[in-house]
Order: sequence, then structure tokens, then C-alpha cells
Amino acid sequence: ALLPYVPCVPPMALPGKLTATTFTLERPRCIFDWHTNASDTVWLVVAFANASATFRNPPSRADVPLYEQLPTTHSYMTLETAAAAYACSAPSPAVLRVGGDTACGSQGGQDPCNGPLPFPGPYRVKFLVMGCHGPKAETRWSDPILLRRGTGDPRGSPTPARLGDVVVIASILAGLGAVLAVAVLGAVGAEVWGSLCRRDSGTFARRSYRTHHIPPALPQPLPPGCRCSPPGLGCFAPRPPGPCPAK
Repeated sequence: ALLPYVPCVPPMALPGKLTATTFTLERPRCIFDWHTNASDTVWLVVAFANASATFRNPPSRADVPLYEQLPTTHSYMTLETAAAAYACSAPSPAVLRVGGDTACGSQGGQDPCNGPLPFPGPYRVKFLVMGCHGPKAETRWSDPILLRRGTGDPRGSPTPARLGDVVVIASILAGLGAVLAVAVLGAVGAEVWGSLCRRDSGTFARRSYRTHHIPPALPQPLPPGCRCSPPGLGCFAPRPPGPCPAK
């Protein structure tokens, strides 16, 4: 049976609604109740948008295209879930995460896997009901879903290249900071040194004084009749003889 339901990405804002490796779908409810029984399962078919028209439903579970075959078969099936999980009365989350299982690949490609999408797409998806004897019902294909282009691994951790870029940028910023610090310290030091020099120059100018040159005294000629006294007593002129005393 072809059901009128069209899978879609939720219109409301959600964290991680579209990433580089995953996308979110509205969870269908009350869609398969009239076409399933307790033993049936519901699958999600993921295919490249240009390959959805040529996709053929597998006749049995053993023929389900696996996640690892996406690059060659251009489609795979995932999210195998009991049909009762989509019933009207089932308390289930409102959305489904496609591509959220980062452990895919460790099973050796033997089991269906909801692994990260390796290409940006666009993709188309549909829900397919599988019973014991093959497909029983399916929804219409969704509109094309294009993932966000980005870098990094599916867990969102930075790649070595991005870490290298961060280290280089941090080194450049650290170098620029050191050069700026040296320039600032140099300018401040020059200003302080100039201020000290100007202050010392003013102090010296205020304390300086002029000296008067006093020429040395030249030896003077001795007056006539002057004789030298013993050393240290100076010179004196001989006293003229006094008048003779009267007899």
C-alpha cells in the first residue's frame, strides 16, 4: 500500500536539526496502524535524491541494502523498529535522528546501521513496512534534504588540521602581544628617563654659580733701604739714627 504520508524535517528550530553528517525527521504516528501487525517492522530508506526513483524495495530482510553500501548502491535502509512504536498510543519521541550512530562500521557490515552520512546529499527518505513475506506498505518520498557543509568528525570534535590552525593563530597573537608589550615598556622608559634628565639639568642650573678670577699677587720690589728680617717676620726699613743726646 502507498500511504499519503510524506516524511519531512521538523519546521521548528531544533539543536542539530541539520548538521554535516546527520538530520532530524518528524516521527510518524498513527500512519501504519491499519497496515501492520505485531510481527511487522518499519524501516527508513535513505537514498540519494537522484537515485530515489530507481530504488526497488527488497523482497526480504536478507536483501536490505546496508549502510556501508551507500557509495555503490546509492541507498541503504536503517532504523529497523517494531511497528507498535509508531502506533497512536505509543509514548515515543517526537523526532528521529538519522545518522546519529557513530559506532557504525564496528559490526563488520553485517547488520543495518544508522551511521553518519558521508556526503552532503541531497537525500530523499521514506518509511517502509516489512512483514514476514516482504514489503507491506510504504510512504511517499520526502523532499530533497541537503546537509550543512562543515568540517570535523561526526562527534563534532576538532580535526588535527583545525587544531593546528588554532595553535598557529595563538602563537601569532602571543608574538604580537609580546612585541606590543616591549614597545609600550620602551616608550614608558624613554619618557621616564627624559623626565629625570630634564629634572637633573634644572637642579644643576639652579645650583651653579659664577666664580671670579683672582690673579696671583706679583712680588713687589723692596723699598730702598729695606732689609729682610728673619724668616716669618716680614721686611722693615732701617730706622734713621736718632739725634745724639745733649751733653
